[in-house]
Amino acid sequence: MSFGHTVRVSITIPLLLAAAACVPQDGAPKAAAPPAASPAPAPQSASSMAPPAAATPPLPATAPASATTKTPATPAPATKIVTDLTVPRSGIGTATYRCGNGGMITIQNLGSSLRVVRPDGSTEEFAASPANQSSRYQEAATHDAIVIDGREALVMKRGSTPQTCRR
Repeated sequence: MSFGHTVRVSITIPLLLAAAACVPQDGAPKAAAPPAASPAPAPQSASSMAPPAAATPPLPATAPASATTKTPATPAPATKIVTDLTVPRSGIGTATYRCGNGGMITIQNLGSSLRVVRPDGSTEEFAASPANQSSRYQEAATHDAIVIDGREALVMKRGSTPQTCRR
């Protein structure tokens, strides 16, 4: 019974020590250690073609820190991402779509609306419908609509069959 207990403890303790080494003790995240770079070989001149008398072991790329010179790691400031949904997105996204009838349209995403530019240069403005979403758009005067779904746009014009256009 004692031998079995000794075996279990001798296996468990190293595993616990390894797990404790992975968990930061001060609450700060650990930085990944950069891979050790191998030292560059010294250039040999043409006159010294003789083999070296004794091979010296290469020095490590970084000197090991001694236990007495411990410097506390300063954590990097956290990056805070703030999203304000009341302001239109900065930057206009533009994509060109090929439609099923052989035509092409260019759609500019203006945040809460779309601008559709046809090959002849005519433009239409489509407002988000309803206003708090970003996939369905409708033109107020003609009631034409566009539904954006990933890389596809379904273009619906009054009096014609809806067309699927793809980026």
